[in-house]
Amino acid sequence: MISLLLAFAVLMAGYFIYGRVGESIFAPDERKTPAYSKQDGVDFIPMPTWKAFLVQLLNIAGTGPIFGALMGACFGPVVFLWIIFGSVLGGGVHDYMSGMISERHDGASIAELSGIYLGKAAKWGMRIFSVVLLLFTGTVFVTSPAALLSRLTPNSLSNTFWIVVILLYYVLATLLPIDKIIGKLYPIFGAVLIIMALGIMGGIIVGGYSVPEITLQNMHPQGLSVWPFMFVTVACGAISGFHATQSPMVAKCITSEKLGRKIFYGAMLSESVIALVWAAGGVVFYGTTGGLYGAITDMGQSGAVYDISTGMLGPVGGILAIVGVIACPITSGDTAFRSARLILAEITRLDQKKIRNRLIITIPLLGLGALLTQLNFNVLWRYFSWSNQTLAMISLWVATAYLLKAGKRKTYSLLTALPATFMTAVSVTYILMADEGFSLNSAISYPIGIAAAILLFAYYLFQKRRGL
Repeated sequence: MISLLLAFAVLMAGYFIYGRVGESIFAPDERKTPAYSKQDGVDFIPMPTWKAFLVQLLNIAGTGPIFGALMGACFGPVVFLWIIFGSVLGGGVHDYMSGMISERHDGASIAELSGIYLGKAAKWGMRIFSVVLLLFTGTVFVTSPAALLSRLTPNSLSNTFWIVVILLYYVLATLLPIDKIIGKLYPIFGAVLIIMALGIMGGIIVGGYSVPEITLQNMHPQGLSVWPFMFVTVACGAISGFHATQSPMVAKCITSEKLGRKIFYGAMLSESVIALVWAAGGVVFYGTTGGLYGAITDMGQSGAVYDISTGMLGPVGGILAIVGVIACPITSGDTAFRSARLILAEITRLDQKKIRNRLIITIPLLGLGALLTQLNFNVLWRYFSWSNQTLAMISLWVATAYLLKAGKRKTYSLLTALPATFMTAVSVTYILMADEGFSLNSAISYPIGIAAAILLFAYYLFQKRRGL
């Protein structure tokens, strides 16, 4: 238990100390934000701070810090270290910079920012990459809640029926002004996500469970290596490129630049707290990493969440679990499609004030999502996981280029360059080793992954010296 409490303390210190370092480097000021300068009643709408925080939290979280944390906990307590330091040094910086740089560019997407700071080729590459990632994300978060709903309802309400229902909801959430559905429902479900985590933490304490102390030992029952697999398995809760597609949505709604640390960095570290609780809950409830892995294998992540919740909290926990594993992924899916609409609007330059233009983009987009639901969920999830962390890597390099071009040279740009280098090694090594990649052994993959990271870091140093 001491290790878990220390982990919470590090996250809190990270927010007040390292978060403030990032804020001082970015230097927010009193300029008018896009919520006012570009207010359109659809996507650019001023939002109260508390609501913007909860919308951002649910945008980036969903069931990510639950499912990912449980799968990451199969590696043992070493996952605590990745969640703590990954979020403070990487994830929080990633979310804050992607949100604030977007705000400085009138709410531009990560694809547009890539074009501004990395060049035209990067812009088009990121346009394609981010839209594909968002399609994968939206589809993943259609199939998982639909599967659970079909198990909880009469046989006449099939999996296909619930997929259609969820997709119809996505049409509305993607089309309507952000304050009509997202602004009203997200704070409620954000509170549910927090209450679930508080309940599990309470269950650990009241139940007298013993949380294992942090160790570097790999305890994965299948012998899956910590590097790079754990660093991709646990994305939400540590660092996630998906967040770079979501932060610009809230960047269009914040009322002051000086609220950025509270909303972007704060939401990321709050997600990390949720991930820590669920990682600890998974290990202590099943007793061993083998027991947790077996539960996930037999019942899926949703089944394990339900099992833990009811086991620790009884019927109330069961209700919270059902709401959480149904509502939370749906709320990640709808904002994924909404973000994709906004990126496609940037490409086509269709004015999104007009409902007709929103329909022109939304209907084909959701149609593609419907087709993707026919693919195997596990295959989709694996490709989503890798592309997610690769996007985090690219977003951090975009932020590094921004700091260099903004005159924040020398040690300041290391704030983003160091985690960008680390995530380069993770992403390259993973795709070389993974079954969905090249299936190479570690003797080949490790050196290539490290070499790729060193080369990009060397290029960064070169650009810094030449005064980019």
